Amino acid sequence: MTKAIAARFSLALLVPVTFLAVSLTAVAARAQDRLYNPITIPPSNELSDTLTENDIPTGEGGFARDYTINLDGGDQVAIDLISENFDTIVTLMASDGSTVAENDDGPDGSTNSLLFARITETGKYLIRVRAFGETGGGAFQLKVTRLRPI
Repeated sequence: MTKAIAARFSLALLVPVTFLAVSLTAVAARAQDRLYNPITIPPSNELSDTLTENDIPTGEGGFARDYTINLDGGDQVAIDLISENFDTIVTLMASDGSTVAENDDGPDGSTNSLLFARITETGKYLIRVRAFGETGGGAFQLKVTRLRPI
């Protein structure tokens, strides 16, 4: 008799527990979608933004923010990252996450970044803006220029 009661009790618990597990999984999936959502570069290819502690932790004490841009094979681009608030690093990554190019300090001797890259494959690319080490964050300007032959 007690086995029959235990079987009915466990069956009665099975349905609510299943619904709970499914709903928690759905909530976690929606939360992950909100956690990582790169920003699309506007048509002007220029933007002003702010790097904060709410962005992607780099594991080195700083933070990063990602932007997406569509580039064509054969494009030559210059990516300029300027900030008076932190030491900048800019990285261009392919859609598979591999690094195409990266720059820490520009040729002018400042802590701003200037990156040049030749694109070999058409597709969506990520531009990662980040602070060097533990230099924090703050306001910055990002500009992408498609270089044209003279």
